[in-house]
Amino acid sequence: MSNDTEVDMKDVELNEVEQEKQPMTEGEAGNNYAISPISEKNGIIKVKIPEEESKFTGLTKEELMKVAGTAGWVKVRWALLILFWLGWLGMLAGAIAIIIQAPRCKPLPEMNWWNYGPLYQIGDVNSFTEPSKLIAVAEKVQAMDELKMKGLIIGPIHESSADEPEKLNLTEIAEEAGTLTQFQDVIKAANKRGISVVLDLTPNYKGKEPWFSDVVSTVVKLESALVHWLKEGVDGFLFNGVEKVSTVAPTLWEDIRVLIHNQTESVGKTKKVLIGVTDHSSPDDIVAVLNKTGVDLLLTGALRSKSALDVANTVDHLYSAYGQTRLAWNIGGRIAGQLSSLVGLAKVKLNQLLLLTLPGTPVFNYGDKIGLQDEATKNPIMVWGENKTEGEMTTFREFFKSVSEKRSKERSLRHGEYLPLFNSTSAMAYVRSWDQNERYLIALNWHPTETVTLQLKHAEIPEHATVVFSTTDDKNSNVVNLAQLVLKPEQGIMLKFPYTP
Repeated sequence: MSNDTEVDMKDVELNEVEQEKQPMTEGEAGNNYAISPISEKNGIIKVKIPEEESKFTGLTKEELMKVAGTAGWVKVRWALLILFWLGWLGMLAGAIAIIIQAPRCKPLPEMNWWNYGPLYQIGDVNSFTEPSKLIAVAEKVQAMDELKMKGLIIGPIHESSADEPEKLNLTEIAEEAGTLTQFQDVIKAANKRGISVVLDLTPNYKGKEPWFSDVVSTVVKLESALVHWLKEGVDGFLFNGVEKVSTVAPTLWEDIRVLIHNQTESVGKTKKVLIGVTDHSSPDDIVAVLNKTGVDLLLTGALRSKSALDVANTVDHLYSAYGQTRLAWNIGGRIAGQLSSLVGLAKVKLNQLLLLTLPGTPVFNYGDKIGLQDEATKNPIMVWGENKTEGEMTTFREFFKSVSEKRSKERSLRHGEYLPLFNSTSAMAYVRSWDQNERYLIALNWHPTETVTLQLKHAEIPEHATVVFSTTDDKNSNVVNLAQLVLKPEQGIMLKFPYTP
């Protein structure tokens, strides 16, 4: 290619580039924006920015001071101030009116530690655990705490031979039961979990009668023993056959009672409980023993081998005589045996529900929570462990635990008033209520084969209530009609309903 041709090609390329730099249309060059007569290069645009308008930013301090002093604003300020104070006074008056008109909370009854939960009785420490002796009892305190027990009744564990008063030593722990150090460990473990320890000091517990024939000399020995065990930290004592000693040696018995109760006056000490045990079962006899002995709680046979009607009448009689702070309810015991052997396995849950919901302190033998049955002895070996308590025993324990936990949380169940609703030879129903707390209705059918229908109507109960616990596994409706409350054979049920003014 020649040199002239190369020059021509370069001119053409330059012309094309210059054309690209020119405005696309004439309009673009003739718009309202100021453009230089010389064509601008592509990509550069000049924009006219309008002037920013001034904005109102409020009055200055000087202007505000001038306006604030005007008559109009003075009137507005006074009106707002008066309105504020009138509103404040109105709210204050409303709050006072609500407080005055609101129903007063009922003061809690005077209660002691043994009124707040069940007591757990271990008559034979060697039957309670494997390995045996007191050291193993200390290791099981947590299990008692899980069941919401408030007291542990241990023993008797002192040195004694059947009907041989000369071998009695009320301050010495029998070798087969353990040592003093082990007993101290039990007290420490229990107190750490808020559980009090009661010692059974029945003198002749291995003999035919609970007291030796020479009652007076035995009581004299007992006084010094009480001082010894109180120093060790026990929270009370239990005696079998209290009516005998209070009759034979009334003055000495009164000294014992005063000695135990006077410990309460000491600052920082837990009130000490005096528990008696009697074979009497009639309400009149029980009232007589309570009056004569002055014990805080009395374990009896009041609920043992009785019809529903007898149970209802017994509870009504004792509740009207003493209220609930001096009432104790038990069926089994160290001498009577296990609950399931006395009432039958089918009625274990029903009686657990009964004992845990009556007004007073429930007392259980160590095997009652799992339906342990007597064998060759009234103190059978306790069953522990997941694998050993499968099936029915686990069911009994879980039901007991659930009801006991509910009792510990609800004031109506713990110290509420008792209202009987119905009783017959095979069934009974009652309500536990306290002040403005939720109410609980308990209905029980003892009959082994017949279903009963309770027609419950009372000014204190509504038409319907909600099921909380049932001793049967049926999946009935959660809400039931109280006018047609159906109970299956050997069924117990707990229902709840709210307080209504």
